[in-house]
Amino acid sequence: MNSKKNILVAPLNWGIGHATRCIPIILQLKKNNFNVIIMSSGRSLNLLNQEFPKEKFIKLEDYNVKYSSFLPMQINILLQIPKIIYGIYSEKRKISSIIKDYKIDGIISDNRYGLYSKEIPSVFITHQIEIQTPYLKELLKNINCYFIKKFSECWIPDNDNDRIAGELSSTHKTSIKHKYIGPLSRLQIQKKKDHLEILAIVSGPEPQRTIFEKILTKELKKTNKKSLLLQGKPEKNYSQEFNNLTIKSHLKTEELNQVMTDANTIICRAGYSTIMDLITLEKNATLVPTPGQTEQEYLAGFLSKKRRFKFQKQDEINLDLISSNIKDQCSKAFRKKNEWTKLFEIFNN
Repeated sequence: MNSKKNILVAPLNWGIGHATRCIPIILQLKKNNFNVIIMSSGRSLNLLNQEFPKEKFIKLEDYNVKYSSFLPMQINILLQIPKIIYGIYSEKRKISSIIKDYKIDGIISDNRYGLYSKEIPSVFITHQIEIQTPYLKELLKNINCYFIKKFSECWIPDNDNDRIAGELSSTHKTSIKHKYIGPLSRLQIQKKKDHLEILAIVSGPEPQRTIFEKILTKELKKTNKKSLLLQGKPEKNYSQEFNNLTIKSHLKTEELNQVMTDANTIICRAGYSTIMDLITLEKNATLVPTPGQTEQEYLAGFLSKKRRFKFQKQDEINLDLISSNIKDQCSKAFRKKNEWTKLFEIFNN
């Protein structure tokens, strides 16, 4: 009898979205008789450790991108490209010994560009092929595709038709070996159990995560509607109540699934993983993109134009303009059943 193969799953620690969308992949790997070893850092590592306490974990820092409180995010990221590329090559130097020490048979890397090997199947997960930015767009696309092509194949969590991510996930101008695998979400449709007027989900990198939290807390304290604010801090265990408003640091998957189901109104970032969760649950929401994060600004604008979601800017948040009875318009056509067995064939060849 053959022993189980060891698959390394390594999400980028950029917010927690890369980690959350790896949860269904990890679950399906286990169902398909693979051993899973998880590698990440920061909040992403904390979150996955809570979800999978019995699995093996490796801590490996990624690109250590810092965010400025005064520079526009696009400029800030561009200035750090040399550091990011250095981080990619640092990952590449370390992956060989990790493969040897942990007897890795395959790699699934969510946006960690240096975690590939010519010796074993290596998969890269991203929804961003055509990076949307006002600066150096073609250069960034070429750098992006240069590294993605080093992987055995690229899994794009979107549909090949009626794409959720619009031009972001388009491959028509590239030669990347890819598969559209459909939306990834750890959540599933449930029955309502409680009445919750407003659910506010805070996420993303600092300092904008804290700024967003402070704005929402101030606005939610003004209303008499039953509200819940989630801080997006899986490393904490915090809960506090202010009359109608409850603030919690984090909820595990099952609890999050239920409060998102119960909520009449959801306010959240325009992160792609959050959007995939909303689509899976067929819930509407008001998307508030992280200022200067062009991917989120593009997604919020694109999906609001398609009348899938509402869109507000962070400095213009107004709860009175957020309708609690808007008809859910998240098309079921967006949702696609993943064919996991076929997808995992790459690790059995």
